[in-house]
Amino acid sequence: MDASKQKIIFDPLYGFIGISSVESEIINTPFYQRLRWIKQIGFSFYTFPGAEHSRYGHSIGVMFNAHKILQSIEKAVSDAEFFDDQKKSKAKENHQCIRLAALLHDLGTFCFSHTTEMAYIRYGETTNSKNSKGHPDDHEHLGAWIIKNTDYPGGITYVLKKYGIDPQVISDLVKGVSPNILANQILHSEIDCDRMDYLLRDAHFTGLNYGTYDREYLLHHFCCEKIAGQDILAIRHNALHCAEDFLNARFAWYSQVVRSARGAKYDALAEELTFYLLENNKIYSYSDLLDMAQNDPVKFHGFNDHYFMSLLLQLYHSGEFKKNKRIEDMARTLLFQGSVKTIRCDEFKQRILNQDQKDKNEKIFKKAYAKVDQIKEILTKKGDATDWMIVDIPKKNIVFTKSKKRIIQDTENQNLLLERDPAKIKNSDGEVQLLVDIENSIISQIQNTFNFIPNVYCSESAYELLKSENIV
Repeated sequence: MDASKQKIIFDPLYGFIGISSVESEIINTPFYQRLRWIKQIGFSFYTFPGAEHSRYGHSIGVMFNAHKILQSIEKAVSDAEFFDDQKKSKAKENHQCIRLAALLHDLGTFCFSHTTEMAYIRYGETTNSKNSKGHPDDHEHLGAWIIKNTDYPGGITYVLKKYGIDPQVISDLVKGVSPNILANQILHSEIDCDRMDYLLRDAHFTGLNYGTYDREYLLHHFCCEKIAGQDILAIRHNALHCAEDFLNARFAWYSQVVRSARGAKYDALAEELTFYLLENNKIYSYSDLLDMAQNDPVKFHGFNDHYFMSLLLQLYHSGEFKKNKRIEDMARTLLFQGSVKTIRCDEFKQRILNQDQKDKNEKIFKKAYAKVDQIKEILTKKGDATDWMIVDIPKKNIVFTKSKKRIIQDTENQNLLLERDPAKIKNSDGEVQLLVDIENSIISQIQNTFNFIPNVYCSESAYELLKSENIV
Protein backbone atom coordinates (compact mmCIF):
# COMPACT_ATOMS: atom_id res chain seq x y z
CA MET A 1 0.00 0.00 0.00
CA ASP A 2 1.32 3.43 -0.95
CA ALA A 3 1.92 5.32 2.33
CA SER A 4 0.34 8.45 0.83
CA LYS A 5 -2.85 6.41 0.18
CA GLN A 6 -2.87 4.58 3.51
CA LYS A 7 -6.34 4.48 5.04
CA ILE A 8 -6.82 6.01 8.46
CA ILE A 9 -9.68 6.30 10.93
CA PHE A 10 -9.97 9.09 13.47
CA ASP A 11 -10.92 7.80 16.91
CA PRO A 12 -12.18 10.07 19.74
CA LEU A 13 -9.87 8.35 22.25
CA TYR A 14 -6.67 7.67 20.31
CA GLY A 15 -6.65 10.02 17.34
CA PHE A 16 -5.60 8.68 13.93
CA ILE A 17 -5.45 4.90 13.52
CA GLY A 18 -3.80 3.39 10.45
CA ILE A 19 -5.66 0.60 8.64
CA SER A 20 -4.03 -2.08 6.49
CA SER A 21 -5.47 -3.27 3.17
CA VAL A 22 -6.95 -6.48 4.58
CA GLU A 23 -8.38 -4.62 7.58
CA SER A 24 -9.95 -2.03 5.28
CA GLU A 25 -11.65 -4.73 3.19
CA ILE A 26 -12.96 -6.46 6.30
CA ILE A 27 -14.28 -3.22 7.79
CA ASN A 28 -16.21 -2.60 4.57
CA THR A 29 -17.97 -6.00 4.58
CA PRO A 30 -21.65 -6.21 5.66
CA PHE A 31 -20.51 -8.30 8.63
CA TYR A 32 -18.33 -5.59 10.10
CA GLN A 33 -20.58 -2.67 9.10
CA ARG A 34 -23.36 -4.34 11.11
CA LEU A 35 -21.43 -3.44 14.27
CA ARG A 36 -22.20 0.25 13.68
CA TRP A 37 -25.79 -0.51 14.63
CA ILE A 38 -25.13 -2.35 17.90
CA LYS A 39 -24.69 -0.30 21.06
CA GLN A 40 -21.64 -1.14 23.11
CA ILE A 41 -23.31 -1.30 26.53
CA GLY A 42 -26.87 -2.32 25.82
CA PHE A 43 -29.62 -0.19 27.33
CA SER A 44 -27.26 1.89 29.48
CA PHE A 45 -28.17 4.84 27.25
CA TYR A 46 -31.57 4.86 29.01
CA THR A 47 -29.64 6.02 32.07
CA PHE A 48 -26.64 7.73 30.42
CA PRO A 49 -27.86 9.45 27.22
CA GLY A 50 -24.33 9.80 25.86
CA ALA A 51 -23.76 6.03 25.79
CA GLU A 52 -24.71 5.70 22.12
CA HIS A 53 -21.32 4.34 21.05
CA SER A 54 -21.13 1.11 19.08
CA ARG A 55 -19.21 -2.14 18.80
CA TYR A 56 -17.82 -0.79 15.51
CA GLY A 57 -15.63 1.87 17.14
CA HIS A 58 -14.82 -0.32 20.12
CA SER A 59 -13.44 -3.13 17.94
CA ILE A 60 -11.20 -0.75 16.02
CA GLY A 61 -9.99 0.58 19.36
CA VAL A 62 -9.22 -2.95 20.58
CA MET A 63 -7.20 -3.55 17.42
CA PHE A 64 -5.22 -0.37 18.03
CA ASN A 65 -4.49 -1.34 21.63
CA ALA A 66 -3.26 -4.77 20.46
CA HIS A 67 -0.98 -2.91 18.04
CA LYS A 68 0.37 -0.66 20.81
CA ILE A 69 1.02 -3.63 23.13
CA LEU A 70 2.96 -5.37 20.34
CA GLN A 71 5.04 -2.22 19.88
CA SER A 72 5.66 -1.95 23.63
CA ILE A 73 6.95 -5.54 23.89
CA GLU A 74 9.00 -5.18 20.68
CA LYS A 75 7.02 -7.82 18.77
CA ALA A 76 5.67 -5.38 16.18
CA VAL A 77 7.16 -4.68 12.77
CA SER A 78 7.68 -1.06 11.78
CA ASP A 79 4.74 0.90 10.38
CA ALA A 80 6.66 1.24 7.12
CA GLU A 81 6.76 -2.56 6.80
CA PHE A 82 3.31 -3.23 8.22
CA PHE A 83 1.43 -0.93 5.85
CA ASP A 84 3.42 -1.94 2.76
CA ASP A 85 1.52 -4.71 0.95
CA GLN A 86 4.66 -5.77 -0.92
CA LYS A 87 6.62 -6.66 2.20
CA LYS A 88 6.23 -10.14 3.68
CA SER A 89 7.70 -11.68 6.83
CA LYS A 90 6.75 -14.08 9.60
CA ALA A 91 6.84 -11.23 12.13
CA LYS A 92 4.51 -9.13 9.99
CA GLU A 93 2.10 -12.06 9.57
CA ASN A 94 2.00 -12.58 13.34
CA HIS A 95 1.47 -8.84 13.90
CA GLN A 96 -1.34 -8.75 11.34
CA CYS A 97 -3.09 -11.86 12.71
CA ILE A 98 -3.20 -10.44 16.24
CA ARG A 99 -4.60 -7.14 14.94
CA LEU A 100 -7.22 -8.99 12.88
CA ALA A 101 -8.30 -11.14 15.83
CA ALA A 102 -8.71 -7.97 17.91
CA LEU A 103 -10.68 -6.32 15.10
CA LEU A 104 -12.96 -9.36 14.71
CA HIS A 105 -13.37 -10.37 18.36
CA ASP A 106 -16.95 -9.00 18.54
CA LEU A 107 -18.04 -9.95 15.03
CA GLY A 108 -20.84 -12.19 16.32
CA THR A 109 -22.27 -9.64 18.76
CA PHE A 110 -26.03 -9.83 19.34
CA CYS A 111 -28.61 -7.04 19.43
CA PHE A 112 -27.74 -4.63 22.24
CA SER A 113 -24.57 -6.64 22.85
CA HIS A 114 -24.64 -9.03 25.82
CA THR A 115 -28.20 -7.99 26.71
CA THR A 116 -30.03 -10.30 24.30
CA GLU A 117 -27.13 -12.75 24.00
CA MET A 118 -27.86 -14.09 27.48
CA ALA A 119 -31.34 -15.17 26.31
CA TYR A 120 -29.84 -17.09 23.37
CA ILE A 121 -27.40 -18.82 25.74
CA ARG A 122 -30.23 -19.70 28.16
CA TYR A 123 -32.43 -21.00 25.35
CA GLY A 124 -29.54 -23.04 23.95
CA GLU A 125 -31.12 -24.08 20.67
CA THR A 126 -27.99 -25.50 19.03
CA THR A 127 -26.22 -26.22 22.34
CA ASN A 128 -28.87 -28.79 23.20
CA SER A 129 -29.29 -30.24 19.70
CA LYS A 130 -28.28 -33.82 18.90
CA ASN A 131 -25.39 -32.85 16.64
CA SER A 132 -24.05 -30.16 18.95
CA LYS A 133 -20.51 -30.09 20.29
CA GLY A 134 -21.94 -28.49 23.43
CA HIS A 135 -20.82 -24.96 22.52
CA PRO A 136 -22.93 -22.17 24.00
CA ASP A 137 -25.03 -20.13 21.57
CA ASP A 138 -22.90 -17.05 22.20
CA HIS A 139 -21.25 -14.25 20.24
CA GLU A 140 -17.82 -15.85 20.38
CA HIS A 141 -18.84 -19.02 18.57
CA LEU A 142 -21.06 -17.10 16.15
CA GLY A 143 -18.10 -14.85 15.30
CA ALA A 144 -15.81 -17.85 14.83
CA TRP A 145 -18.43 -19.41 12.51
CA ILE A 146 -18.48 -16.24 10.37
CA ILE A 147 -14.69 -16.16 10.19
CA LYS A 148 -14.56 -19.74 8.89
CA ASN A 149 -17.77 -20.15 6.85
CA THR A 150 -18.13 -17.07 4.62
CA ASP A 151 -15.94 -17.95 1.65
CA TYR A 152 -17.65 -15.78 -0.97
CA PRO A 153 -17.15 -12.17 -2.17
CA GLY A 154 -17.96 -9.89 0.77
CA GLY A 155 -17.38 -12.69 3.28
CA ILE A 156 -14.75 -12.60 6.02
CA THR A 157 -13.30 -16.00 5.05
CA TYR A 158 -12.97 -14.84 1.46
CA VAL A 159 -11.10 -11.66 2.40
CA LEU A 160 -8.74 -13.47 4.76
CA LYS A 161 -7.89 -16.11 2.16
CA LYS A 162 -7.40 -13.42 -0.48
CA TYR A 163 -4.55 -12.05 1.65
CA GLY A 164 -3.11 -15.48 2.44
CA ILE A 165 -4.35 -15.54 6.04
CA ASP A 166 -5.64 -18.80 7.52
CA PRO A 167 -9.19 -18.25 8.93
CA GLN A 168 -8.61 -21.04 11.48
CA VAL A 169 -5.67 -19.11 12.96
CA ILE A 170 -7.86 -16.02 13.41
CA SER A 171 -10.74 -18.08 14.81
CA ASP A 172 -8.44 -19.69 17.41
CA LEU A 173 -7.11 -16.28 18.41
CA VAL A 174 -10.63 -14.87 18.74
CA LYS A 175 -11.62 -17.78 21.00
CA GLY A 176 -8.37 -17.55 23.00
CA VAL A 177 -7.29 -21.10 22.23
CA SER A 178 -4.33 -20.35 19.98
CA PRO A 179 -1.05 -22.22 20.60
CA ASN A 180 0.48 -18.73 20.76
CA ILE A 181 0.24 -18.04 24.51
CA LEU A 182 1.49 -14.46 24.19
CA ALA A 183 -1.18 -13.63 21.61
CA ASN A 184 -3.89 -15.22 23.79
CA GLN A 185 -2.77 -13.04 26.70
CA ILE A 186 -2.79 -9.85 24.63
CA LEU A 187 -6.34 -10.62 23.51
CA HIS A 188 -7.82 -12.44 26.54
CA SER A 189 -6.49 -11.76 30.01
CA GLU A 190 -7.16 -9.71 33.11
CA ILE A 191 -5.34 -6.77 31.52
CA ASP A 192 -5.86 -7.09 27.77
CA CYS A 193 -6.47 -4.95 24.69
CA ASP A 194 -10.26 -5.44 24.90
CA ARG A 195 -10.64 -4.24 28.49
CA MET A 196 -8.15 -1.46 27.88
CA ASP A 197 -10.49 -0.04 25.28
CA TYR A 198 -13.97 -0.55 26.70
CA LEU A 199 -13.11 0.89 30.12
CA LEU A 200 -11.95 4.18 28.61
CA ARG A 201 -14.53 4.25 25.81
CA ASP A 202 -17.49 3.55 28.09
CA ALA A 203 -16.26 6.13 30.60
CA HIS A 204 -15.88 8.70 27.81
CA PHE A 205 -19.35 8.23 26.37
CA THR A 206 -21.26 7.85 29.64
CA GLY A 207 -19.45 10.85 31.11
CA LEU A 208 -18.38 8.86 34.16
CA ASN A 209 -14.79 8.37 35.31
CA TYR A 210 -15.18 4.99 37.01
CA GLY A 211 -13.37 3.17 34.22
CA THR A 212 -10.38 5.45 33.75
CA TYR A 213 -6.74 4.44 34.22
CA ASP A 214 -3.35 5.64 32.92
CA ARG A 215 -3.26 3.92 29.53
CA GLU A 216 0.04 5.43 28.33
CA TYR A 217 1.89 4.48 31.51
CA LEU A 218 0.50 0.95 31.38
CA LEU A 219 1.39 0.52 27.71
CA HIS A 220 4.95 1.68 28.33
CA HIS A 221 5.50 -1.02 30.96
CA PHE A 222 4.31 -4.12 29.12
CA CYS A 223 7.10 -6.60 28.41
CA CYS A 224 7.60 -10.04 26.89
CA GLU A 225 9.30 -12.68 29.02
CA LYS A 226 10.41 -16.28 28.40
CA ILE A 227 8.88 -18.84 30.75
CA ALA A 228 9.52 -22.55 30.14
CA GLY A 229 10.51 -21.69 26.57
CA GLN A 230 7.28 -19.77 25.91
CA ASP A 231 6.80 -16.03 25.37
CA ILE A 232 4.36 -14.56 27.90
CA LEU A 233 3.00 -11.07 28.56
CA ALA A 234 4.05 -9.33 31.77
CA ILE A 235 4.06 -5.83 33.28
CA ARG A 236 7.16 -4.24 34.81
CA HIS A 237 7.03 -3.66 38.55
CA ASN A 238 7.20 0.13 38.07
CA ALA A 239 3.60 -0.06 36.81
CA LEU A 240 2.35 -2.30 39.62
CA HIS A 241 -0.01 0.33 40.99
CA CYS A 242 -1.09 1.27 37.47
CA ALA A 243 -2.11 -2.36 36.94
CA GLU A 244 -3.94 -2.28 40.25
CA ASP A 245 -5.72 0.92 39.21
CA PHE A 246 -6.81 -0.84 36.02
CA LEU A 247 -8.27 -3.82 37.91
CA ASN A 248 -9.92 -1.52 40.44
CA ALA A 249 -11.40 0.58 37.62
CA ARG A 250 -12.93 -2.53 36.06
CA PHE A 251 -14.30 -3.68 39.43
CA ALA A 252 -15.88 -0.27 40.04
CA TRP A 253 -17.21 -0.06 36.47
CA TYR A 254 -19.09 -3.34 36.65
CA SER A 255 -20.27 -2.67 40.21
CA GLN A 256 -21.46 0.91 39.74
CA VAL A 257 -22.47 1.06 36.08
CA VAL A 258 -23.01 -2.31 34.37
CA ARG A 259 -24.67 -3.95 37.39
CA SER A 260 -26.27 -0.74 38.68
CA ALA A 261 -30.00 -1.32 39.10
CA ARG A 262 -30.68 2.01 37.36
CA GLY A 263 -29.61 0.76 33.96
CA ALA A 264 -29.42 -3.02 34.31
CA LYS A 265 -33.19 -3.27 34.77
CA TYR A 266 -33.81 -2.50 31.09
CA ASP A 267 -31.18 -5.01 30.01
CA ALA A 268 -32.93 -7.60 32.19
CA LEU A 269 -36.25 -6.72 30.55
CA ALA A 270 -34.76 -7.10 27.07
CA GLU A 271 -33.30 -10.49 27.99
CA GLU A 272 -36.65 -11.70 29.31
CA LEU A 273 -38.46 -10.50 26.19
CA THR A 274 -35.87 -12.10 23.90
CA PHE A 275 -36.28 -15.43 25.67
CA TYR A 276 -40.06 -15.23 25.15
CA LEU A 277 -39.57 -14.39 21.46
CA LEU A 278 -37.21 -17.36 21.04
CA GLU A 279 -39.65 -19.72 22.74
CA ASN A 280 -42.44 -18.52 20.45
CA ASN A 281 -40.40 -18.46 17.23
CA LYS A 282 -40.84 -14.70 16.81
CA ILE A 283 -37.17 -13.73 16.48
CA TYR A 284 -34.22 -15.11 14.51
CA SER A 285 -33.03 -18.34 16.12
CA TYR A 286 -29.33 -19.13 16.54
CA SER A 287 -29.51 -21.58 13.64
CA ASP A 288 -31.14 -18.81 11.56
CA LEU A 289 -28.13 -16.61 12.34
CA LEU A 290 -25.68 -19.33 11.30
CA ASP A 291 -27.59 -19.86 8.05
CA MET A 292 -27.79 -16.13 7.26
CA ALA A 293 -24.10 -15.67 7.99
CA GLN A 294 -23.20 -18.49 5.63
CA ASN A 295 -25.64 -17.60 2.83
CA ASP A 296 -27.00 -14.06 3.11
CA PRO A 297 -24.64 -11.42 4.57
CA VAL A 298 -27.00 -8.54 3.79
CA LYS A 299 -29.82 -10.20 5.72
CA PHE A 300 -27.41 -10.94 8.57
CA HIS A 301 -26.42 -7.24 8.55
CA GLY A 302 -30.03 -6.55 9.57
CA PHE A 303 -29.63 -8.48 12.83
CA ASN A 304 -28.92 -5.42 14.96
CA ASP A 305 -30.47 -3.09 17.55
CA HIS A 306 -32.90 -1.60 15.04
CA TYR A 307 -34.16 -5.07 14.14
CA PHE A 308 -34.85 -5.88 17.78
CA MET A 309 -36.65 -2.63 18.60
CA SER A 310 -38.60 -2.62 15.33
CA LEU A 311 -39.65 -6.23 15.88
CA LEU A 312 -40.75 -5.47 19.44
CA LEU A 313 -42.68 -2.39 18.35
CA GLN A 314 -44.34 -4.19 15.44
CA LEU A 315 -45.46 -7.11 17.65
CA TYR A 316 -46.67 -4.71 20.33
CA HIS A 317 -48.56 -2.50 17.83
CA SER A 318 -50.16 -5.46 16.04
CA GLY A 319 -51.61 -6.77 19.28
CA GLU A 320 -49.51 -9.93 19.18
CA PHE A 321 -48.74 -9.60 22.89
CA LYS A 322 -52.35 -9.14 24.02
CA LYS A 323 -52.65 -12.85 24.68
CA ASN A 324 -49.84 -12.48 27.25
CA LYS A 325 -50.43 -9.42 29.42
CA ARG A 326 -47.16 -9.94 31.29
CA ILE A 327 -45.11 -9.76 28.10
CA GLU A 328 -47.23 -6.92 26.72
CA ASP A 329 -46.58 -4.86 29.84
CA MET A 330 -42.86 -5.65 29.71
CA ALA A 331 -42.69 -4.69 26.03
CA ARG A 332 -44.44 -1.39 26.68
CA THR A 333 -42.07 -0.69 29.58
CA LEU A 334 -38.96 -1.35 27.47
CA LEU A 335 -40.18 0.44 24.34
CA PHE A 336 -41.13 3.64 26.15
CA GLN A 337 -38.74 3.54 29.14
CA GLY A 338 -41.55 2.90 31.56
CA SER A 339 -41.13 2.49 35.28
CA VAL A 340 -39.39 -0.61 36.62
CA LYS A 341 -39.07 -0.96 40.37
CA THR A 342 -36.09 -2.50 42.16
CA ILE A 343 -37.04 -4.75 45.07
CA ARG A 344 -34.81 -3.90 48.01
CA CYS A 345 -34.51 -6.15 51.03
CA ASP A 346 -31.74 -7.69 53.11
CA GLU A 347 -31.52 -10.82 50.94
CA PHE A 348 -30.86 -8.71 47.82
CA LYS A 349 -28.21 -6.45 49.32
CA GLN A 350 -24.93 -5.87 47.49
CA ARG A 351 -22.19 -7.74 49.36
CA ILE A 352 -18.44 -8.23 49.16
CA LEU A 353 -17.85 -11.97 49.47
CA ASN A 354 -14.87 -14.32 49.44
CA GLN A 355 -14.27 -16.41 46.28
CA ASP A 356 -12.83 -19.24 48.33
CA GLN A 357 -15.64 -19.52 50.91
CA LYS A 358 -17.94 -21.65 48.79
CA ASP A 359 -20.19 -22.95 51.60
CA LYS A 360 -20.80 -19.48 53.05
CA ASN A 361 -21.52 -18.04 49.59
CA GLU A 362 -24.00 -20.81 48.80
CA LYS A 363 -25.96 -19.96 51.94
CA ILE A 364 -26.22 -16.32 50.82
CA PHE A 365 -27.29 -17.37 47.32
CA LYS A 366 -29.90 -19.78 48.77
CA LYS A 367 -31.35 -17.01 50.95
CA ALA A 368 -31.66 -14.75 47.92
CA TYR A 369 -33.42 -17.47 45.89
CA ALA A 370 -35.67 -18.35 48.84
CA LYS A 371 -36.77 -14.71 48.96
CA VAL A 372 -37.41 -14.84 45.22
CA ASP A 373 -39.64 -17.88 45.72
CA GLN A 374 -41.54 -16.12 48.50
CA ILE A 375 -42.18 -13.09 46.26
CA LYS A 376 -43.23 -15.31 43.35
CA GLU A 377 -45.74 -17.08 45.56
CA ILE A 378 -47.31 -13.79 46.68
CA LEU A 379 -47.51 -12.45 43.12
CA THR A 380 -49.00 -15.74 41.88
CA LYS A 381 -51.65 -15.93 44.61
CA LYS A 382 -52.60 -12.26 44.94
CA GLY A 383 -51.45 -10.56 41.74
CA ASP A 384 -52.41 -10.67 38.10
CA ALA A 385 -50.51 -10.90 34.79
CA THR A 386 -49.20 -7.33 35.03
CA ASP A 387 -47.71 -8.01 38.47
CA TRP A 388 -44.48 -9.42 37.08
CA MET A 389 -40.98 -9.73 38.41
CA ILE A 390 -37.57 -10.36 36.82
CA VAL A 391 -34.78 -12.09 38.70
CA ASP A 392 -31.31 -10.86 37.75
CA ILE A 393 -28.97 -12.71 40.09
CA PRO A 394 -25.56 -12.73 38.38
CA LYS A 395 -24.13 -15.93 36.92
CA LYS A 396 -20.58 -14.47 36.96
CA ASN A 397 -18.84 -12.77 39.86
CA ILE A 398 -17.41 -9.26 39.70
CA VAL A 399 -13.80 -9.77 40.79
CA PHE A 400 -10.61 -7.73 40.97
CA THR A 401 -8.73 -10.83 39.86
CA LYS A 402 -9.10 -14.58 40.13
CA SER A 403 -7.73 -15.76 43.48
CA LYS A 404 -4.58 -17.91 43.61
CA LYS A 405 -6.65 -20.82 44.92
CA ARG A 406 -9.09 -20.51 42.01
CA ILE A 407 -6.23 -20.26 39.48
CA ILE A 408 -4.80 -23.54 40.80
CA GLN A 409 -8.23 -25.21 40.80
CA ASP A 410 -9.06 -24.13 37.24
CA THR A 411 -5.83 -25.12 35.51
CA GLU A 412 -3.95 -28.22 34.46
CA ASN A 413 -0.77 -26.20 33.82
CA GLN A 414 2.19 -27.16 35.99
CA ASN A 415 3.50 -23.60 35.62
CA LEU A 416 0.86 -21.02 36.57
CA LEU A 417 2.74 -18.32 34.68
CA LEU A 418 1.67 -20.05 31.46
CA GLU A 419 -1.98 -19.53 32.39
CA ARG A 420 -3.70 -17.18 29.94
CA ASP A 421 -5.77 -14.95 32.23
CA PRO A 422 -3.88 -13.94 35.41
CA ALA A 423 -1.83 -10.72 35.30
CA LYS A 424 1.94 -11.20 35.69
CA ILE A 425 4.47 -8.76 37.13
CA LYS A 426 8.20 -8.62 36.37
CA ASN A 427 10.08 -7.60 39.52
CA SER A 428 13.08 -5.27 39.58
CA ASP A 429 15.33 -8.34 39.90
CA GLY A 430 13.88 -9.80 36.70
CA GLU A 431 11.71 -12.47 38.34
CA VAL A 432 8.17 -12.89 36.94
CA GLN A 433 5.34 -13.57 39.40
CA LEU A 434 1.58 -13.66 39.35
CA LEU A 435 0.19 -10.30 40.47
CA VAL A 436 -1.70 -12.07 43.27
CA ASP A 437 1.68 -13.26 44.69
CA ILE A 438 3.28 -9.79 44.88
CA GLU A 439 3.69 -8.95 48.58
CA ASN A 440 3.44 -5.15 48.23
CA SER A 441 0.36 -5.38 46.02
CA ILE A 442 -3.01 -4.32 47.41
CA ILE A 443 -4.59 -6.74 44.95
CA SER A 444 -2.76 -9.64 46.63
CA GLN A 445 -4.57 -8.71 49.86
CA ILE A 446 -8.05 -8.53 48.29
CA GLN A 447 -7.64 -11.18 45.60
CA ASN A 448 -10.26 -13.45 47.19
CA THR A 449 -13.07 -10.90 47.13
CA PHE A 450 -15.94 -10.51 44.70
CA ASN A 451 -18.93 -8.23 44.56
CA PHE A 452 -22.28 -10.01 44.74
CA ILE A 453 -24.99 -7.76 43.29
CA PRO A 454 -28.36 -9.50 43.06
CA ASN A 455 -31.01 -7.38 41.34
CA VAL A 456 -34.70 -8.25 41.38
CA TYR A 457 -37.11 -6.01 39.50
CA CYS A 458 -40.88 -5.80 39.23
CA SER A 459 -43.69 -3.79 37.70
CA GLU A 460 -45.16 -0.83 39.59
CA SER A 461 -48.36 -2.71 40.40
CA ALA A 462 -46.34 -5.67 41.73
CA TYR A 463 -44.29 -3.29 43.84
CA GLU A 464 -47.44 -1.82 45.42
CA LEU A 465 -48.70 -5.32 46.16
CA LEU A 466 -45.39 -6.29 47.78
CA LYS A 467 -45.47 -3.10 49.85
CA SER A 468 -48.91 -4.00 51.16
CA GLU A 469 -47.52 -7.42 52.12
CA ASN A 470 -44.57 -5.79 53.93
CA ILE A 471 -42.05 -7.47 51.62
CA VAL A 472 -40.49 -4.15 50.53
